[in-house]
Amino acid sequence: MFDVGFWELCLVGLVSLLVIGPEKLPKATRVAGFWLGKTRNMIASVKTEIHQELQAEEMRQILKEQSATEEIKHLLEDGTEAANEITTSLKSLSEEQVIQSDESK
Repeated sequence: MFDVGFWELCLVGLVSLLVIGPEKLPKATRVAGFWLGKTRNMIASVKTEIHQELQAEEMRQILKEQSATEEIKHLLEDGTEAANEITTSLKSLSEEQVIQSDESK
């Protein structure tokens, strides 16, 4: 990301040694490491939360699609039942006409 090499790190260490001093440098390094660790933990936590939210949203979307599919299946079943009822009533109607035509003969 920053493309910092070994010699750049050595230069930063030398400048910090000159500016901060050899007595305070270990404490400053510990404090910097502490805050760097806190920052990394916070970033990892945010990444985890975002990942969980994305998974939850995907699950909601899948459930929504499933409920739409279930609704379509239910409508198809209702249509099939209606077609069967129409077929049955047409058969009974044609049978009645056959019986009436036989009676009239």
